[in-house]
Order: sequence, then structure tokens, then C-alpha cells
Amino acid sequence: MSPGAAGPLLLGVRHHGPGSARAVRAALDRAQPRAVLIEGPPEGDALLALAAEPGMRPPVALLAHAADDPGRAAFWPLAGFSPEWAALRWAQARDVPVRFIDLPAAHTLAAPEDDDEDDDEQEEGRPGALRPAALPVDPLGVLARTAGYEDPEHWWEDVVEHRGTGEVRDPLAAFEAVGEAMGALREAYGDAGRPRDLVREAHMRQRMRAARREFGEDYAVVCGAWHVPALRAGSTVAADRALLAGLPKVKVETTWVPWTHRRLARAGGYGAGVTSPGWYAHLFAARDRPVERWLTKVAGLLREEDRQVSSAHVIEAVRLAETLAAVRGRPLPGLAETLEAARAVMCDGSDVPLALIEDRLVVGDVLGEVPDAAPAVPLQRDLTRRQRSLRLKAEAQRRDLELDLRKDSDAAKSLLLHRLRLLGVDWGTPTASRSGTGTFRETWRLCWEPELSVRVAEAGIWGTTVLGAATAKAEADAAAAGELGEVTALAERCLLAGLSQALPAVLRALADRAALDTDVARLAKALPALARSLRYGDVRGTDAAALGTVAAGLAERICVALPPACAAGLDADGAAELRGHIDGVHGAVGLLADADPGLRERWSAVLRTLAGRESVPGGIRGRAVRLLLDDGRLAGGETARLMGLALSPAAAPADAAGWLEGFAGGGAGGGTLLVHDERLLGLIDAWLVSVPEGAFIDVLPLLRRTFGAYEPGVRRTLGELVRRGPGARAAATASGAAPAGFAPELDEARAAAAADVARLLLTAA
Repeated sequence: MSPGAAGPLLLGVRHHGPGSARAVRAALDRAQPRAVLIEGPPEGDALLALAAEPGMRPPVALLAHAADDPGRAAFWPLAGFSPEWAALRWAQARDVPVRFIDLPAAHTLAAPEDDDEDDDEQEEGRPGALRPAALPVDPLGVLARTAGYEDPEHWWEDVVEHRGTGEVRDPLAAFEAVGEAMGALREAYGDAGRPRDLVREAHMRQRMRAARREFGEDYAVVCGAWHVPALRAGSTVAADRALLAGLPKVKVETTWVPWTHRRLARAGGYGAGVTSPGWYAHLFAARDRPVERWLTKVAGLLREEDRQVSSAHVIEAVRLAETLAAVRGRPLPGLAETLEAARAVMCDGSDVPLALIEDRLVVGDVLGEVPDAAPAVPLQRDLTRRQRSLRLKAEAQRRDLELDLRKDSDAAKSLLLHRLRLLGVDWGTPTASRSGTGTFRETWRLCWEPELSVRVAEAGIWGTTVLGAATAKAEADAAAAGELGEVTALAERCLLAGLSQALPAVLRALADRAALDTDVARLAKALPALARSLRYGDVRGTDAAALGTVAAGLAERICVALPPACAAGLDADGAAELRGHIDGVHGAVGLLADADPGLRERWSAVLRTLAGRESVPGGIRGRAVRLLLDDGRLAGGETARLMGLALSPAAAPADAAGWLEGFAGGGAGGGTLLVHDERLLGLIDAWLVSVPEGAFIDVLPLLRRTFGAYEPGVRRTLGELVRRGPGARAAATASGAAPAGFAPELDEARAAAAADVARLLLTAA
């Protein structure tokens, strides 16, 4: 049953090999079979007609998932240069019946995950479950080494891809040679490492017997070359039925989904992937002069990146690539030669632009398209409608999207992206905005990955629309949340996503968790998220007033419980964590004070208690003093008194260093304070001088962390002030001479003008 003998035409291919695709097309043209059988799940037969639709543009993938568990899914990817796709389109163009013959997805997806090996053309849909193909041997690697090649890709290019980019000569002989080679490999290495192949091949033979009854021997089979010997060898019907008996089975649903060249690459974890899908797509499409056309693409890409590349560069690069191929004894320049030529001639020997070429052209970000008639869950259809109405095109290449939430269209885009993230469909990831820091600005990094189609199918259990599904998911998450922090984070996400209908359930869960939680650290960690949520209500026009009551109750409990918690024998790590929570609560109080003016006073009283209680760790006491000073609730003299007590010789050096870190830490703000208050700087200087040598070595790392966070200019100014000695500036001012950089006295008119500008900047932000 070989290509040259009586029987079906067996065409063993390399998945996603453009040379194989051309050879398959030529072999089918010569043989003109009455039917074409292709390696793939039979559940896809009902969807094959969609491949001929105008809206279908590869790369695409046949997606099958368990009906009761959409997350258990598998893909069968096909590119324009895949031999299976070439065979499919050949059959459809001539009205020849075409069918899939591999093991049904119903059995594949029912297999236990521990035993579910990824086959060589199938990719698991569950993220993190991807594993390389488990063939007992790398066929290309063995054949390449036998032919004297170190790199299988070089061997494949020379014997297959470079056999001509136009009409393929004697394609049947090529398939005969490949079949014999695979037969020798299977005889030498056996099938022990791939037991599931025996089951798959048994099913393929069953489908071939059915085709023989319908079409006689006049049909063709397109499958992975590894399977050809097993399909050619004789096997009884009873033996095949025994292999297929008792296989587990689940109900599955199938559809076509867009795929990408990047996901066809081996680097993505795909067992049947190729190293250079963009290059292979070019070889398949280029009828003549593939090297010249490829290097012209390279030149166009580099010009888009503002690099000076002329036609002369292209000509010289082509000559160099051809020379390298001749020196290496290759029939035509391959990818290695073209890249070396581009690096030397167009990239000035630099690997930086070469990496861009490899990413954009050798691999590529081509994203396929599927027609609207393809089956999809209702949630996917609603998402597609919203994408079109908002003009948010799904693209494989990463791009940044800047949103101004004051615009209705941008606000709607933000809501959609936040709702999808809540559903686990991470099409967009929030990033730092480059155009401003205002709360009405958002920046998203968008990238559509094929796996997101599975995520959408999984999320379909929550509803038929994005809004409805996100609302139901939020309510379920609120009921299942175990800690207060989880619920506060969920409340924040609900407001970002505009899920007003989910807020009552989230708020009930929030109030219940807050009432039962007695850990002040968790309470303090939760409050900032609630305060931010109240701010989002203003910025986005959503009603977040109901959060105010919960936030106020939380703040009151923190004010009562924080002082005892800080004096309960905290270790260094616990004190540092609690100090961070105090910073967060302080910021939250500032946001909540408008609704409850008395809250700021109560919080200030808590800070005063912490600042004056000796049992409180030094870092927390220092931070409390600093927050009071920044708010104008602590006079300079009182601040100096507290610092003097903390840094007195009676204080333990480690505790004093912790107090100093809490007070002066936090980057440039602490440094600027010391620059403008020499009295505090003098106290620190005097304490440092008095620290014993042994103790100084112990506290030095902490001091370096404190002062090392200052900006270089601040550190330089502090060094100058210390060099002149404490009080130098005051003495200079008394004598009528101002130190460098400081005026003798305040110019109120100029200060007022600066204040007006600062006010405008803050308002705009």
C-alpha cells in the first residue's frame, strides 16, 4: 500500500512543513484520488466546510473541549503551509470528499491527565499542561545525523524545502523514500515509548477500511510520516477492535479558533512546532526567488525601525547568502545563511536588530481569522460583538492601549477589559501610564493568545454576556472568599468593572468578614483597597457610597486595635510589616476624611499614642512622628524633642536606628526634610558620632538602606551640610549671608506664583 503500489495513497508528512505541503498538493494532482483522509479528530468533519469560507484565514486551529469542562480542551493547529491544510483545500476545490481519521477527541479528552500524552500534532488547551511530544526517537534528528548533518533543520531544508519552490518533481518518489525511512526507524526503535500511537493507528486503519468499502482503493491518506509504516502494515479487524475496546469517552464540542505563528513555534511548548513558522510561511508563498524576497522583507522591517537600509544592502546581502551556501555545500541559502547575511550587511554586525528580525519575521505575530458561521459559545459571540462595536481588534502582537476614562468609548473599553480579567480572560494587562498619573487615565497591554478562546469557553458557564458572566462570577467569588483581603480586592475589581449588580453580594460578604476578623494587620491591609474603591466611584461615575459605611467601621476598629497590636512584642519583620500597613491606613484616612471629618482627628490621636509609647518598636514610633510632622500636627520643637529621646545615649542603637529608618526613610521625602531642618540633621549627626564602634557595625546596613534611597542630589546636599557642621546655615543667615541655594528671606510674591502653578498641575493630574 505504498505510493508506488496498488492500494491507497499514503502521504507521510512533517506537520507544518511547507515542502511537505507542496509535495502533497503535487501528489494529489497526479493521483486524483476519489477521497482524502487527514489525520485529525473525526468530530471536526462537520466543520470542514467552513475552511472554504471567505472569512477563514489560517493559521487556525480546530478546538475540541469537553462539554461539561471547557477547560479540558485540545487544539489541532493548521497553518497555510501545513500539508493537512493543503490537502483539505485541494479536496474542497475539486468537490472531493475529505474526512478526519484520527482517534476521536471524545476519547482523547477523556483520558486521565497523568496518562494523556500530547501527540505530535495536538496541543493541550489547559495552560501549563503543555508537554513535548513523547516519540521514542526524533525521526528528523536520526535521519539528519545519518546524512552527516548536525542540525535537523538544515537537513530538512536541503532535502525537502530546497527541492524547488514551484512545481514538485516526482512527489510520489519522495513519499516512498520517507515511508521507507520511517519504517526502518520504527523497526529499530519500536513503539514502547509511544503506546498511545498504537490505539490511534488502530482507529486510523478502521476509518481506512470504511473508506475502502465506499471508494475502493482510490483514496489518499495524509498523516504524520511516523504513522505510515503502521498504516501500511497488515492488521486484523479483531486486533484493532481489541485495542479500541473500553476506551473512556466524554461528550465534546468543537469549533474553529484563530491561531498564531508564534504558537506554532516550538518555543511555545507545542510538540509538533517548528522553529521558524514565519520563514516557512514565506517559503510556501514564494514561487520564485525566495531569498531575494525574504531579504527585501528584512529591509522593509528595518526601515520601519528607522534604520538606513538601501536596495544596495539587499543586493549585497543576497550575494553573501549565496556565497555562504556555496561554501557550505548547500543547494540554496537557508535561514541560517540569510540571517548571517542580514546581520553582516543590514545590521552592521549587531545582534539587536537581528533579534527583531527573528521575532517579527522568522517567528512572526500573524493571527488567523475564522468566519462568523463557526460555532461559538454565546459568551464568545457577545465578546465578538463588543470588540467590533468598540473597535478593539484582537491581535497577536503586543500593543499598548492608552485610555482616557472621561471619554465614553474609552470608559467602555476599560469596563470590558476589567470584566474579562475578572472572568480569567487576560486579554489586557494594566501597565503604568506613560502620558500622565491622573486617575482618569489607564494604560493596557493587549495581546490575544489562542488559549484565551478556551478561557472564554470556560467562562461561558457564568452567563451568555460579558456583563452577566462577570456579575455572576463576582458574586460566586464573594461567597467563596476566605479572607477579608480577598473580598476587598474583589470589591475594588467590581467597581473597576462597573458591576453594580454584584456589589450588594460583595458588600455583604465584606461586612461579614470584617465583623469576624480580629487581626489588625489584615484589617489595615484591607482598608486602602476600600478607600481606593470609593475614589473609583467618583472617577468612573459608579455608585460606591455603600462602601463608605463598611470603610468607616473598619477604620474605627483599626484606631482601637492598632496601639495594643504595636506593643505586643513584635519582632523586626512583624514591625516592618505593620509599619507598611500604617502608611497604607494613613493614605486611606486622607481619602475617607471628606466623608468623616472626625476620622482624621481620631487617627492623629492614634499616631500620637504610637509616637510616645516606649514599648512600641522604634521603626513604628519614628514613622508615626514623621506622619504627624508631614500633616502639620506636630511642631518642629516637639519633633526635635522626640528625636532627641529616641537617639539619646540611653537608647539601644538598634532601636534608635529603627526609629531613624521609620522617620527618615521613604526616599527623597525624608532627605528633603533633613535638608531644610538642620536641627533634625544635627541630632542625627550627633547620634551617629556617639554610637559605639561595635554597635555601629550592627546598625550600618539599616542606615545604608535608609540614606541610600535618597536621590543623588539630596545625598550630596546633606553631605555638604554635615561637612560645614550643624548650625552653619543659621549662623550665615544671622550674619546676612545666605548659604548657596537659599535666599536670605522668603519672597512671598514669587512663592505665591509657584503655588498657583503647583495647584494647576495637581488639578490637571
